[in-house]
Amino acid sequence: MQARPRTVTLRAAAVLALALFLAAVAPSNAQTAASGEKIIVSGASGQLGELVVKELLARGVPAQNLILVSRTPEKLAEYAKLGAVTRFGDFEKPESLPAAYAGGTRMLLISISGGLGSRAQLHKNAIDAAIAAGVRHIAYTSFVALSRGDASGIGKDHHETEEILRNSGVAWTMLRNSIYSEVTIPQAAKFVADGRAVVPADEAKVGYVTRGDCAAAAAAVLATPGHENRIYDITGPELIGVREIAEAASAVTGKKIEVTTAAPGASPPQRFGPSLSVTSNHVEQLTGRPATSLRALYEANKSALLGST
Repeated sequence: MQARPRTVTLRAAAVLALALFLAAVAPSNAQTAASGEKIIVSGASGQLGELVVKELLARGVPAQNLILVSRTPEKLAEYAKLGAVTRFGDFEKPESLPAAYAGGTRMLLISISGGLGSRAQLHKNAIDAAIAAGVRHIAYTSFVALSRGDASGIGKDHHETEEILRNSGVAWTMLRNSIYSEVTIPQAAKFVADGRAVVPADEAKVGYVTRGDCAAAAAAVLATPGHENRIYDITGPELIGVREIAEAASAVTGKKIEVTTAAPGASPPQRFGPSLSVTSNHVEQLTGRPATSLRALYEANKSALLGST
C-alpha cells in the first residue's frame, strides 16, 4: 500500500492532537455551555487571540463552533483544518465585518493597539457590526486602571469603548486586564546581569498578570454562562515592584541581586501610576486555578533571565 503524503505541518498536527485530547477530557459542563453558541474571537491570530483559541479548545468547545477573525486569516490555517471558520475582518474596513461576524452569537472583542484618537471608533465599528450580525453577548478586553477611576492615557479609549458597549443594548462583559507580567522579563534579566536593582522612592506597584491568564479568563467567560453585564479585574496574585522582580529573578537564577532604594528625586519617573495597584481573585474565580505567580513565569523563562536562548 502506498504511504499517504504528509500534508499537515508538525505544528498543525500538534494542535490537532492537543485539541482531540483536551476535548476528550474537558469538563462536560463547559461543553454543554458552549454547545449551542458560535463564538467569535476577534484578532484571533494575535498573541492573546491565539491563546484564547487554544483555551477554548482546551475547555472542550468544538472547533466547529469557533469563528476566528483576523486581518491575516491565513495564519489560522491549522485551526481551519480542525473545523473552525476563519475569516478576514478589519476594524478599519467596516464593510468587511458583517460577513466576518455572520452566524456568531458570542464575541470576544480584543482591544486593538494603535493611535489613541481612533481606537474607540474602530471598536464601535466592530460592536455595531457584531450586533447587526446577531451577536448577543460581547466580552471586551479593557484596562484595569478604570477600576480605580483612571480614564487618562490609554484608559480614555477603553472608557469610551466600555460606554459604547454599555449603551449598545447587547449583553456585555468587561475584562479589565492589568499590564502583562511578560514585560518585566527584560527588566529582570538586566537585574541579573548587573547584580543590582534600585527601587524608586515613590514606586507604585502593579498587579501584573500573564497573557496566558488573560486568555484563560476570556475563554471562561465565552464558554460558560452567567457573565453577562459583569466586570472582572484580570490581575496577578500580588502587587509587584522592583524588589519583587529582583527577588523572583534571584530565586530562579541563583544569582545574587543587591536591592537598594533610591533617594527621593534621584530615580527615573515612574513607568506606571497608582491606578494599576490593583489585585483581585477573578482569574481564579473564572478559571478555577490561581493566577500565575511572577516566580512561576520566571521559571518558564529562565533562559531569558540568564541572557541565553
